Amino acid sequence: MARKRPYGVYIFLFLSTLSLAAHAIEPVPEHRDVQKPFGVRHGDILNDVIDNQDQPEGAESQQYVTEALELLNTIRPPLSNSRRKDSTSYWIHQGLYWLQTTLDFLFVANVPTQEEPLNGEARSAPAQMSKTLLEAENLLMRALSMKNPDAMYLLAEMNFYGNWSHPRNTATAFGFYKELASLTGNSTAQSMLGFLYATGYGGIIQKDQGKALLYHTFAALGGNARSEMTLAYRYHAGIGAPRNCEEAAFFYKRVADKAMAYYHSGPPGGHYLPRNNHKIVDEIGGTYGAGASVGHTGRLSKRNDHNSLSLIDDIIEYLLLLSNKGDLAATQQLAKLYYDGPRGLARDLRKARDLYFQLAKKMWTKDGKEVKDPSDTVIEVAAKAAGHLGRMYLRGEAVPQDFALARRWFARGLKYSDTVSQHGMAYLYEHGLAGLEKNAEKATKLYKSAAEDDHGAAQVAIGKIFYGKGEYAIANKWFELATRHGEVEAYYYLAEINNQGNGRERSCGMATLYFKHVAEKVEALQAPLEWSHRMYKSGNKDVAIIGFMMAAEQGYESGQANTAYLLDQLKSRFPLDWWRVRHSDALDEELALMYWTRSAKQQNIDSYVKMGDYYLAGVGTEADAEKAAACYTAASEFTQSAQALWNLGWMYENGIGVGQDYHLAKRYYDQALETNTEAYLPVTLSLVRLRVRSFWNTVTGGSINAIGSDPEPEKKVTVMEWLKRWFSDEKPQYTHNRPGEFADQEADAAHGGQDGDKAHQADPGHEFYGDEDEEFVENMVILGVMFVIAGLIWYRNWRAQQRDQQRRRAGQAPAQGPGNGHAPAPPPGPQPPPGFQGFDPRNNAWHVPPPAGQ
Repeated sequence: MARKRPYGVYIFLFLSTLSLAAHAIEPVPEHRDVQKPFGVRHGDILNDVIDNQDQPEGAESQQYVTEALELLNTIRPPLSNSRRKDSTSYWIHQGLYWLQTTLDFLFVANVPTQEEPLNGEARSAPAQMSKTLLEAENLLMRALSMKNPDAMYLLAEMNFYGNWSHPRNTATAFGFYKELASLTGNSTAQSMLGFLYATGYGGIIQKDQGKALLYHTFAALGGNARSEMTLAYRYHAGIGAPRNCEEAAFFYKRVADKAMAYYHSGPPGGHYLPRNNHKIVDEIGGTYGAGASVGHTGRLSKRNDHNSLSLIDDIIEYLLLLSNKGDLAATQQLAKLYYDGPRGLARDLRKARDLYFQLAKKMWTKDGKEVKDPSDTVIEVAAKAAGHLGRMYLRGEAVPQDFALARRWFARGLKYSDTVSQHGMAYLYEHGLAGLEKNAEKATKLYKSAAEDDHGAAQVAIGKIFYGKGEYAIANKWFELATRHGEVEAYYYLAEINNQGNGRERSCGMATLYFKHVAEKVEALQAPLEWSHRMYKSGNKDVAIIGFMMAAEQGYESGQANTAYLLDQLKSRFPLDWWRVRHSDALDEELALMYWTRSAKQQNIDSYVKMGDYYLAGVGTEADAEKAAACYTAASEFTQSAQALWNLGWMYENGIGVGQDYHLAKRYYDQALETNTEAYLPVTLSLVRLRVRSFWNTVTGGSINAIGSDPEPEKKVTVMEWLKRWFSDEKPQYTHNRPGEFADQEADAAHGGQDGDKAHQADPGHEFYGDEDEEFVENMVILGVMFVIAGLIWYRNWRAQQRDQQRRRAGQAPAQGPGNGHAPAPPPGPQPPPGFQGFDPRNNAWHVPPPAGQ
């Protein structure tokens, strides 16, 4: 009998080999990802170490450092981790990643990596360093024995960041940083010590906000931008120190001044500022997913651009399709997207240049002549293309910098009132470039024309002109308009106006906010956000969290939210990767709650909800249902978070943290559904359960406030309805009908049905009441007669006054009578004698005959 082949063993060996191969080609941190002090030129390594060339053994130790750097720079970097989804290498990388994950789960779980755990625990089997890296480390250790600060600094950075694929060891890095700070006062080392004391990163030291503030103060006074930013935020938010607006404005201004110096050191128009200040949860639908997070659902989702992040590839594909079909407007939009580089799309100046040239050829020939009878669409897109081509030649973007060619393209676009061309030509006149003489008048005229057409850079330029003249009110207006376009200079000048009180009352708070915005916008100066996002996308989350945490300490709300999200262990009750072993770390939970709190203080509504979850579950702190309810209430103000409203409904239903009240619970459930219609299923199920509990509570005579009917809103009454009720005998004055009252009878009567007639006939005394419409007509007739009579009376009095005035003008005295101010004329006949005091019948003057018999 033939023996069966051990196919199962072969399959196992094959899959195990694939797993090892997948680990062998796993990308490691690139040597170009070395974390240098921010703002330093690429050729420099240290920015603030002392020059020890003249010290004993200084030259020898520096030689060791130089040789070590030469060896480190020979380490071959792996392939770039930034791949586009439309590339073949991206899909190969994704396939290998999922293959590695699957095989790890099946066969080779918990393979040691070169990343150190966040809690600082050492791996049981650390990865082996390459021979070149070992030689470089030995050279640095020799220089370190001679107290060389450069070697001390490099070893600290290598152990902390894992530069050049060096194994990370936070405890060793902390020792080097502390020794370097004590020996030389290195501001970078002081800043790192402040960071470690503030966060307790690695679990090697206890958090100490006092020491963190002290080290950051020393580093900030030494000119370290990261510590200046951190110190400014601490004074602004009151972290480790009382809130102090003046101190916050002072340090934010120092960073903002450096930011503007860096911005202006670039090509004409300033450095291009990459935008990495965003949250990683935006790409997955928010903190709670696409159906529950604020800003991704309901009314707020229409105002945010988060939903467009996942659609950027579809937008590009659609525009490419239209462009290939000859749609010039789509080609222009596509070129602008490549030039601006919005979130989710890498900036590609070469593609933008080619597309702009393609559009320009539709309007101008090679010798610069215009084509005959161009269409309006051709003129519009070609003018915009000319403006951007001129800008690219002015700045040297994807083309050699050439002011003459820039002027030529600006002139072409200027002929058709292109705003970019107007601004570019004004810049040439202002600085006297491309053979033009300086002409402030022409520059101002062109700047103003472009600014009035809502060009952001031109609005800044015209604002600076008025600012220089001391007309701060007008300058402030233009700067505020420019902030709508995100112009960093506009924010800076607004900060200066508010800080110095130019043309207005000084406002320290507004100045601080504007300076903070400027400092955060120039990320390349102090924030490692770009590096952190790159590490996160490559799968190195433990390394990425360092950069996000540094940005969080500097006050970046996105850094705080990203750090908290990566440390969060409450993402789901039923995670998809349930098989992974999770270790609950108290330090991680405490840090996550701290950063959720700081993010919430900067108006992140989802962070407020997360705070409530942590307080309710007792994660990172002691359980406190009342604080949880307060967090949910803060998040639910103005019905912003449906998740928070539902949570409040659940708490009122169960009496957790608040008094048990079924009526209020129903109200919050209803508001959650009103805020987000996608919550229909959970709200409906909750309402069914709530009604059952409320019914049982009512039947059993419970003391809980049951579900009752909300008071109906008063119905708006028109003037005709009010008059109708005024004269109606059925309703008393100012009575409001409630919905459904007499609805059946009115409906039947309106349709002429017999049921309606019977219903009216069944009313007691119905035969004594006339029809409602006839009664209303009669009342209106009576009211009209009353108005007519009142009008006639008024007209009669008016006519009498007119006759009196005519008599006076004609010199005729008006008839005297009682009430006209004159005594009546004496009647004809005998008059009483003078001195008469009254009537006496015995007086002969009255001619009264005497009584008979006298």
